[in-house]
Amino acid sequence: MLRLTELKLPLDHSPETLRAAILQRLGLADDDLVGFSIFKRSYDARKKHALLMVYAVDVEVRNEAALLKKFRDDRHLAPTPDMAYQFVGRAPENLTERPLVVGFGPCGIFAALVLAQMGFKPIVLERGKAVRERTQDTWGLWRRHVLNPESNVQFGEGGAGTFSDGKLYSQIKDPRHLGRKVMIEFVKAGAPEEILYVSKPHIGTFRLVGMVEAMRHEIESLGGEIRFQQRVADVLIEEGPDGKRIGGVTLASGETLKSRHVILALGHSARDTFEMLHARGVTMEAKPFSVGFRIEHPQSLIDKARLGPNAGNPQLGAADYKLVHHAKNGRTVYSFCMCPGGTVVAAASEPGCVVTNGMSQYSRNERNANAGIVVGITPEDFPGDDPLAGIALQRRLEARAFELGGGNYDAPAQLVGDFIEGKPSTQLGSVEPSYQPGVHLTDLASCLPDYAIEAIREALPAFDRQIKGFAMKDAVLTGVETRTSSPLRITRDDDCRSVNVKGLYPAGEGAGYAGGILSAGVDGIRVAEAVAKQMLAPAESGERGS
Repeated sequence: MLRLTELKLPLDHSPETLRAAILQRLGLADDDLVGFSIFKRSYDARKKHALLMVYAVDVEVRNEAALLKKFRDDRHLAPTPDMAYQFVGRAPENLTERPLVVGFGPCGIFAALVLAQMGFKPIVLERGKAVRERTQDTWGLWRRHVLNPESNVQFGEGGAGTFSDGKLYSQIKDPRHLGRKVMIEFVKAGAPEEILYVSKPHIGTFRLVGMVEAMRHEIESLGGEIRFQQRVADVLIEEGPDGKRIGGVTLASGETLKSRHVILALGHSARDTFEMLHARGVTMEAKPFSVGFRIEHPQSLIDKARLGPNAGNPQLGAADYKLVHHAKNGRTVYSFCMCPGGTVVAAASEPGCVVTNGMSQYSRNERNANAGIVVGITPEDFPGDDPLAGIALQRRLEARAFELGGGNYDAPAQLVGDFIEGKPSTQLGSVEPSYQPGVHLTDLASCLPDYAIEAIREALPAFDRQIKGFAMKDAVLTGVETRTSSPLRITRDDDCRSVNVKGLYPAGEGAGYAGGILSAGVDGIRVAEAVAKQMLAPAESGERGS
């Protein structure tokens, strides 16, 4: 099999045109092309009036060696790399210990799935509910102003990614193609096959619900166990001659589960668990994160600015964007988690706090586009050296947003024109905000630190120069966006283990090692492999069963 890249065709080409283009590019007769499959499809929008589709295809030909020789100086034709996933081992038949996985978001799902596929029969502990029950609780906040602190956008089967755009792309280094393993498992669970080849794959919330259930059933069919509404209240840390090591966990119910291999696949909102781990002496450190607002525009405005005359073409779908501005005060402002044709959602997990996030369905056909417009925060912005200081800042901002929103989980909002001019909003314009349960118009200036407000006010007109209409007066800002990433990192070594508690494996976004569904899934696989290697290590190493 050979991979041919940079094959460009007009936007509205017919399916037959692709085969003809391969034959022409390689100088083949029709009979010499046994078959082909699309590896990647994207589009080049630099020339909006002549937009091109760009393909990478894997081709099977009759005389591969001769073709490679003919194109030996062409960097766009090469043997297709082996991207098949290889397991690191198999659990022994007499397995005497089961690993624990704390959390069942994308990281925990893939950690548990890969462990189960290797025969290790993991036990998953998820503080929230199964995904369909969790969805009902989430609607309780969105429709009735009622927050369930243990079952919401952040907590429950599928994690925070379940209520998102379902983006499946990242910029992580992935030399072993673990991301491909994630994608293939998603397709097996019901995702559209196109996620394997489109340049910016996404799934959407409704499809994610069914997929998460299917993956849970596979884990269970392989001997794994998922326990819902099981919050880990404490960890058992034992002192030994070679230092601290994990001995198990204690649940909020009082039950203790023994295991010397525990994966912490915590989401970025498991604040009480972070506090418990810190109190138990698990090494962690503050890390950068970002805070800001959600901004909403008509999706048609974004489509026109990004795609020009091709706006509305079904092959392209709803347009997205990615923006960055370096402000005069030294802060960086950027768009985060852009959701084409989506909605702004209530994402609080603690009483008395308002948090926003973005979500969309697979169709991306809602009237508005939304994205986080956020400002970078660094540990230098926190007083002292407390690794939990970022959490304290998040809580202060979220509590202020709750207050400004009216104290009932409505979110504070302001028109972009009023925000730039520094005056409170009193009436909506042409853009209807999508946040549920509702918004309260106000002045957002007190929602964030002064340096963040200053930087965002400077950035919005700058973004307007890149996307005409971005700073339109009637666009809506909704506050606050604080859960962009974990504000801390649970430090681990090169073998994915806590640097000071053996057998404890911090993983995923909450532990500071991922950012999004795909990277969290990849990290879950890496950590599962690390656990398997340790459990399979020779007894004399002191690691097996440890």
